[in-house]
Amino acid sequence: MRSETIAIHSGYDVDPTTKSVAVPIYQTVAYEFDSAEHGAALFNLEVDGFRYSRISNPTNEVLERRVTALEGGVAALSVSSGQAALNYAVLNVTELGSNIISVPQLYGTTHTLFAHVLPSQGVNIQFAEI
Repeated sequence: MRSETIAIHSGYDVDPTTKSVAVPIYQTVAYEFDSAEHGAALFNLEVDGFRYSRISNPTNEVLERRVTALEGGVAALSVSSGQAALNYAVLNVTELGSNIISVPQLYGTTHTLFAHVLPSQGVNIQFAEI
């Protein structure tokens, strides 16, 4: 498929009941569990499924599948803001004791992340003089 086709059709199977080809927008915050054990397994990441919309929901999952297909990746993660994306990106390439060298001219909350939050989590940040 061409990238345009992937962007609008990948990651979603036609709804068998309605035959809708458009991704529905799930306006829910919570999901029903089959049992207390099932709920616990979901929150313990032992089984796949939805547990709470701030963590994931079917609408976001389609977006993540499409981005994965477009980029040829293994998986994708959508988050609610650029700052959240930056935090996830940095945390995925660092570990306790890592060092980051950065310019000091950063967007306000990025500077706060680098100057205060990450050092409190054991990631050292050094600001280079320009």
